[in-house]
Amino acid sequence: MIIYENTKKGFSHDILEGMIEKRITEAIYEKTGRTTARSEIRSWMNSLEYMDNVLNDDDIPNNSGIAIEYNIPFSSKRVDMIISGLDEREKPVAVIVELKQWESADKVEGEDGIVRTFLGGGLNRTTHPSYQAWSYAKTISNFNRNVQEIPITLSPCAFLHNYVVIDGNDPLTDPQYREYTDQAPVFTRRDKVKLREFIKRYIRHGDNKGTLYLIDNGELRPSKSLQDSLVRMLEGNEEFVMLDSQKVVLEKILRAAKDSKRDGSKRVLIVEGGPGTGKSVLAVNALVKMTAEGLVATYVTKNQAPRHVYSTKLKGTRIPGATDNMFRGSGGFYKAEENVFDAILADEAHRLNEKSGLYQNLGENQIKEIINASKFTVFFIDESQRVTLKDIGTIDNILSAAGEAGAEVIGIDELDSQFRCGGSDGYMAWLDDVLGIKETANFDRIDNSYDIRIFRDPNELLMAIKEKNIVRNRSRMVAGYCWNWISEGKNRSDVHDITIPEFGFGMSWNLGSTNTWAIDPDSVKEAGCIHTCQGLEFDYVGVIMGDDLRYENGEIVTDHMKRARTDQSLRGLRTEYPNSKEAAVAADSIIKNTYRTLMSRGMEGCYVFCTDERLGEYLEERIAMFRKGVI
Repeated sequence: MIIYENTKKGFSHDILEGMIEKRITEAIYEKTGRTTARSEIRSWMNSLEYMDNVLNDDDIPNNSGIAIEYNIPFSSKRVDMIISGLDEREKPVAVIVELKQWESADKVEGEDGIVRTFLGGGLNRTTHPSYQAWSYAKTISNFNRNVQEIPITLSPCAFLHNYVVIDGNDPLTDPQYREYTDQAPVFTRRDKVKLREFIKRYIRHGDNKGTLYLIDNGELRPSKSLQDSLVRMLEGNEEFVMLDSQKVVLEKILRAAKDSKRDGSKRVLIVEGGPGTGKSVLAVNALVKMTAEGLVATYVTKNQAPRHVYSTKLKGTRIPGATDNMFRGSGGFYKAEENVFDAILADEAHRLNEKSGLYQNLGENQIKEIINASKFTVFFIDESQRVTLKDIGTIDNILSAAGEAGAEVIGIDELDSQFRCGGSDGYMAWLDDVLGIKETANFDRIDNSYDIRIFRDPNELLMAIKEKNIVRNRSRMVAGYCWNWISEGKNRSDVHDITIPEFGFGMSWNLGSTNTWAIDPDSVKEAGCIHTCQGLEFDYVGVIMGDDLRYENGEIVTDHMKRARTDQSLRGLRTEYPNSKEAAVAADSIIKNTYRTLMSRGMEGCYVFCTDERLGEYLEERIAMFRKGVI
């Protein structure tokens, strides 16, 4: 969707007459129903006046097309400006311009395509402008049929009109960003003539906005090159090998997606499975297979960590942009058009919220919004992994939302192949019983091959996990959320959030500077929390149980007052449960489910340290009962 479009001549006239602000704000309200903040208007006015100056050249045809604020379909991303026309062979071309008001930037060592600049009231990390422009062009070409088949040449660039290069060694043009600046050059305040020449290189003739129409009305379809790339990435990647029950459900998913694409009827499938049953592996396989069939599909989770990890694993060799836009969060569908996707694969659906946004004030209901945005929706769910009060992803809620949308629920399928935790269903039953979640028949039957140990010293636990990690970089430390996240040190591993003074132990929470903690080699020195590791798996997991879980008078007890102030899992407890007994029950469930989830991240073993000594002794007794064959 294009917010504002005009010819170059009409755009210049609107700038000259002071009408561009009115034209854009009216178009935004007409097309989206939203009003525009004054800060956003000031930003446009500043940037667009600079662009009008750049375009003031007789060699850039007056009937070239100008688009402002192009919303990339099925994406929350917006292209600032597109200039369209015809090249020297009279073939359609579009120059994509990412506009920035930055005055300076610093490079971020060791991170691909990331810089640091003044944003949101302080210095923050963000993507390099050239990466942004390039990734927008890549996404449009990957999913727009007109761009693929006509074809339309897309030429991205970035223009930082307030940015003055002081010397020749500017961070933005550092060699570490060359992969992006070569494909999407960056122009600064003194480069207006260079930007003008860049535009003239591609646009030789006007098109009366014809190319803009083709882009804006192109059918959504994954490109053949994207299809082939994803299939090649999946083949031979052991991370995504499926077992029998997964394969059966996969074929059902593919068949239903094709049916909904063909007849336009909404369908919903619910796939249940406990930890390690391969829900995420199945979801990624379905994403790739559907894309290969020419369907527009996306993988959704609430938490960032699984999205970034699976996208990175799927790429294998780094192909930025090829898969990133196919993995998205659950909070961006409240303004999505109906049926814009052929299929949505909602992984970790038990973590869906009612409201979206930083302040939980956007949209109506994430389950309803996701169903609305897709012809066919698959919800992968494990109700036992509800770990915050705001989690509304239950089977009953999904069934209710499907009914309201007139969607056919084609089944509630269950995955039963357990290949986390040594392939042992018994371990999960043991956890349920030991943690007091529910009594089970297998309360002492742990698979003998599963390595579970209790450590009396957290330093020894960390050392053991580090040793396991040497083998395949697939072992990590995690902890209950009983220690505050120190904001001043969120990017420094030497700032220890988690401290256990009596053992001289200190450890940092996973750094805020990485979205791939689960696979970054140095991350074994940092501890993940429930929000970092849920939906992921390791060979070995080291779990630090905090003071919110204790063993007293012969039973497991929880204490939500021992949770960290920075934890949001139990926020609003008293408001939602005014009755103290009901509040205690709700908090008890969240805390126990959290540790159940943390202790089920390891496929081969789980090592545990408890700050409550009696809890450690109790867990040792329960393990010893099994080891001695006392059933």
